[in-house]
Amino acid sequence: MPIVLSIGLYVLAGLCEIGGGYLVWLWLREGRPIGYAIAGAAILILYGIIPTFQTAHFGRVYAAYGGMFIVLSLLWGWAVDSTRPDRFDIIGAIICLMGMAVIMYAPRVTV
Repeated sequence: MPIVLSIGLYVLAGLCEIGGGYLVWLWLREGRPIGYAIAGAAILILYGIIPTFQTAHFGRVYAAYGGMFIVLSLLWGWAVDSTRPDRFDIIGAIICLMGMAVIMYAPRVTV
């Protein structure tokens, strides 16, 4: 699978997880109508489906996804809650993305 497509799937999955979770958060924490929870749950189901389109095995896909989730969570907090990442958030996110790249995209030698 091309790396660009793989990263796109990670971004889409991350937006579904964070967006779906955020809608449930709004329902439970801020008293929004039940429709928020229902929409959030439906989006979270999509989050569970999207990673299955990655070609690597489950453990590798979800381990690498952790790095993308961290980055997207920081960006979501910045965009939605106006909480700008500080330099340590940025450094940590870069480290996570580097780890993600090694886990997911490093060339593997098969014997």
